[in-house]
Amino acid sequence: MNAVTAQIAQVIHREGPITFDRFMEIALYGDGGFFAAGHGAGRAGRDFVTSPEVGPLFGVCVARALDRMWHALEEPDPFLVVEAGAGNGRLAREVLRAAPACLRALRYVLVERSAALRAEQRERLPLEPADEALGPFVRRGDEEQAVPALAAGPVFTALEEMPALAASDAVVLANELLDNLPFGIAEFDGTRWLEVRVGLRAPDEFEEVLVPVDADLGYVVEAGTRVPIPRGMEEWWRACEGVLRRGFVLVVDYATTIDELGSRPWLRTYRAHSSGTDPLDAPGEQDITADVVLEQLDTASPFAPVSRDRQDDWLRALGIDDLVAEGRRVWDAGAGRGDLEALAGRSRVGEAAALTDPAGLGAHRVALFAVGDATVGAAGFSWVTSLREHD
Repeated sequence: MNAVTAQIAQVIHREGPITFDRFMEIALYGDGGFFAAGHGAGRAGRDFVTSPEVGPLFGVCVARALDRMWHALEEPDPFLVVEAGAGNGRLAREVLRAAPACLRALRYVLVERSAALRAEQRERLPLEPADEALGPFVRRGDEEQAVPALAAGPVFTALEEMPALAASDAVVLANELLDNLPFGIAEFDGTRWLEVRVGLRAPDEFEEVLVPVDADLGYVVEAGTRVPIPRGMEEWWRACEGVLRRGFVLVVDYATTIDELGSRPWLRTYRAHSSGTDPLDAPGEQDITADVVLEQLDTASPFAPVSRDRQDDWLRALGIDDLVAEGRRVWDAGAGRGDLEALAGRSRVGEAAALTDPAGLGAHRVALFAVGDATVGAAGFSWVTSLREHD
């Protein structure tokens, strides 16, 4: 019996069958859990590949997206970016290397619950103390209160939880985070909703226990259909409300709709770049993830939706095709030398193919939400329009 299994079994012995989101919270984020132990995105020795792990090209495009939002907010300084679920810092590093126009104004906060992954961030980025996220500070004229120094970025810092800043001129970025936020599971039996709870079949073996749900969840589905209960996502949106008063929330994730839940597998596990086993097996040793239900995403968000695109379309609007063409030119010019610059140029072709693959990463959804005054400024906001105006 592994340590995570023992933890969950102890909770069930004490309280009875627990909700799936509570099981998932311990399995992924508890002491010794999957992410707490440093598992997650990456290549050798890791469990799955996300867009930043494909190569630097995704980070270049995200840097361009940050510039678009910075321009839409009228180029504030400081410009706060909070990356939720920042993992090992790969995306933030590539944003830094891309040197976006907003760089001198940039205050970048990596939020990651796993201490092991936060330690890896320090190997990739020059992290500053958390109180420097909006600093350094200076006094201006006769004002008693210090204000952030202009053009002092970039400043990178890391936190375990979302900061309660209520900041203006900020962006919250979440790439493949929402699929890992703990969720419950409900099943419609044709007449009523039942919630899936997790009980003990044996000391080290878990089983499902179905318990009636008091309320109608309001979804129209066929009998036998299971639906995620997005408790973790709802809590995350509440945390976003504490982060910013004006700005944008950009969410990138694989997604589905209520109508599709009964016809496709939406709950999955991963381990060592392969599909895992049943979600109740070996907690702490495999990832547990689910498609984000678009209707639930819109309902949970307290902010105004601005746009929703497929990742392949979004990346093309940000100029990924031009970046690939530039990479080909660099490779053609330096192929005889075979130097690192030429090889990097050639690699863009493969990276772009993976990032825009309609059967893979390219099918992810990119959802943009606006907060406060940014809602007005975002009227008619288009990644394509923004690209034309500022490139």
